Amino acid sequence: MTNKRALIIDDEPDILELLEITLIRMGLNTDTAANIASAKQKLNDNDYDICLTDMKLPDGNGLELVDFIQQQCPTLPVAMISAHGNMDIAIQALKAGAFDFVSKPVDLSQLRQLVSNALHLSSAEHKQKDSATQIASDEIIGRAPSIVKLRQQISKLCRSQAPVFISGESGSGKELVARAIHYQGPRAKGAFIPVNCGAIPSELLESEFFGHVKGSFSGAHQNKKGLFQAADGGTLFLDEVADLPLEMQVKLLRALQEKKVRPVGGQEEIAVNIRVLSATHKNLQTEVDTGRFRNDLYYRINVIEVAVPPLRDRGDDIVLLAERLLEKIAAEMQLPAPKIDAKALKALQDFAFPGNVRELENTLERAFTLCEYDVINETDLQLPGTTTSKATALSTEKPALYDARRHASLDEYLEDIERTILLDALEQSRWNRTEAAKKLGISFRSIRYRLKKLGLDHD
Repeated sequence: MTNKRALIIDDEPDILELLEITLIRMGLNTDTAANIASAKQKLNDNDYDICLTDMKLPDGNGLELVDFIQQQCPTLPVAMISAHGNMDIAIQALKAGAFDFVSKPVDLSQLRQLVSNALHLSSAEHKQKDSATQIASDEIIGRAPSIVKLRQQISKLCRSQAPVFISGESGSGKELVARAIHYQGPRAKGAFIPVNCGAIPSELLESEFFGHVKGSFSGAHQNKKGLFQAADGGTLFLDEVADLPLEMQVKLLRALQEKKVRPVGGQEEIAVNIRVLSATHKNLQTEVDTGRFRNDLYYRINVIEVAVPPLRDRGDDIVLLAERLLEKIAAEMQLPAPKIDAKALKALQDFAFPGNVRELENTLERAFTLCEYDVINETDLQLPGTTTSKATALSTEKPALYDARRHASLDEYLEDIERTILLDALEQSRWNRTEAAKKLGISFRSIRYRLKKLGLDHD
């Protein structure tokens, strides 16, 4: 951290000295100021890598200084020092553009971690000031105004530690946005831990989130770290956060406020250094209004909201997405990517895709298996209102009804049906794949893809 420079603003000499000593021991050069006027003068005269400011100052409050820094030197990370337990002030600071906050009395380990994160961000920006937007562009493609705005938001949000709530319909790409925020920020080298809150049984939530100690309950045969500890130093992404039961929402709120967790059966709290991103396809404000989601937790996780647009509102982006997704599918199957003919492209552009990008990807994956001569036509897409003759060729007989006791999911049930049909066709053709494909009315590449997907491509 040689040659790194920090500005510390506080009118309490004891706290100012403590902060200065801590940063000097970290190898930083430090300047101090006791009020906003002095701080503004130093910011105008010098370049800094991090700024720490108290909330209450003799000639104003720290939010004024945060706003000044946002206008004059927007790449400078500024952290707010607030009174213990005053989360309202901390959240105001984050909304105003503060990098992070620390509460009084100052926890020196948390302070050192905050400074380290801020300096990592500062170093990255000096090395590649103009690359953040490009990085986002590589992952979140599109030219629609809503997508351009989204990439700009990501570029800004990756510089902060503020909790971000990502709203959007199912399949619109909320996790992709969360990953972009994480991997463009100072926590990029840390873990990105996504968790579907609706997929964990309610009785296991506390153990999954916070961990447990050996013997704390039946089946706890050894100590286990929870998701919070797994994400330490990185980002925890809470997908479908609206599905958390109210009892767990209380415990989650406390963990976020205190930045500490207590494993089930444990006696001591464990400090965690994480950034929390969350998402849901539900209207979270409606969930709050109906009493299904706590207002205080909503306020805590929704410091900044990012809206992911639905696919139907992205115009010609669907063409770019289709091409990119086909390249991805083809690469996974080690096959050349097919082209999409004009009628098929028009059909894709005219379809609403209620399942958004996820539905588009599923549609293209299916078309990839059905197309012939490396060209996807309208029939291959099997969109509602189009011909599905190739699909019906795979249904030689009525399958047994879905049985939840035998199948874990609908996808597993459909795979069983497909596997049975393919094996029957191969047996009838003496395992000649070309002949089996003809019997089923599909292309050779299609049968090759399906066999690979189902693990039947043994020589």
